[in-house]
Amino acid sequence: MSTKALLITEVTPRTGSTKQVVEAWAALMPPKSSVIQRAIYQSLDGEVALELCALNTLADATTLESWWALAREKLSPNLASDFRRQLLTFVEAPKDTPDALPATAYVQLRHVEVPPDRYADYRAWRERTIFDVVRTATEVEVFLAYHTVLSTEPGVMFVSGFSGPVDNYAAVFSSPPLSTDRPRSRRPVHHRW
Repeated sequence: MSTKALLITEVTPRTGSTKQVVEAWAALMPPKSSVIQRAIYQSLDGEVALELCALNTLADATTLESWWALAREKLSPNLASDFRRQLLTFVEAPKDTPDALPATAYVQLRHVEVPPDRYADYRAWRERTIFDVVRTATEVEVFLAYHTVLSTEPGVMFVSGFSGPVDNYAAVFSSPPLSTDRPRSRRPVHHRW
């Protein structure tokens, strides 16, 4: 069952350093008392490294400061960006995962900012459109809806997991039922490390 508290961290490695960043990051073990499960991904273009952390509670994010300092120390020589973190809380799972995080070969984060006064209408709309499509699309193995708690990108974050060809997955979101009013994907597809 998907995690109730999700921490997403992204970095941009220096050109040619993605492998070193991902390997060093994966070697840093988080405190087991706070982190249930963790997965490291890199974007298909190699320009972004991504970490998903399933936390026991939202409050556990406050216990990770020393681990973040260690990551900064070990990764900084190969980074072109600072760490970008988002703390999210679970809303619903049109296609849940048996584990705390997707175990798929790929994930894509899809972000939508919704004005608070339109949130109820948006939830009804997404149930009829986005969720209806992903529930029947065999290409989409996992589809989780989160809402930001702390982030520079407020709103809804979808975590979409798949293992098949990227083009087949992408076609699900460019089909006619969603082509004119689908959420924009601001992030690339990431391959599990």
